[in-house]
Amino acid sequence: MSFMAAFKNDEIKQVIVVRTDIEMGKGKLAAQVAHASLSSYMEAVGINKKIVDNWLDSGQKKIVLKTDNVEILEKLLAAFKYKGIPSALISDAGLTQLPSGTKTALGIGPWKSEEIDKFTAALKLL
Repeated sequence: MSFMAAFKNDEIKQVIVVRTDIEMGKGKLAAQVAHASLSSYMEAVGINKKIVDNWLDSGQKKIVLKTDNVEILEKLLAAFKYKGIPSALISDAGLTQLPSGTKTALGIGPWKSEEIDKFTAALKLL
C-alpha cells in the first residue's frame, strides 16, 4: 500500500491555540497565529515530510482554537513534544502591545487529526 493510500482516510490538519486572556488587537492576534502556523509547519517538515506533503496537497486545513490560560498552552506543548507531534509555542518579542516573552499561541502540526484531537477536543473555536 502506498503512503498516500495509507493516509487517504486519515485527515491531516494544523491547529493553532491562541490565548484570549491577554489584550491583543486583531492585527496582533493574526500575526501571532501566523507565527504559530509557520513555526509548527517548519518543525513538521523536519519530523515527517510525507505528512506535510499530504497536508499541502489536501488544502492545508487549519483550525484556530482558544484558551484563557497560559498553563494550557504549556501543558499542550509538553504533551505534543512527548508524543513526537510537531508543535511550537510562540512568545512575543515585546515590540508593540505585549511585554517581551508573553506566550501568545501554540502551533500544532500539520499532523494526523485524530492524534491532535486527543489533546485539543475540549477547547473551543476562536
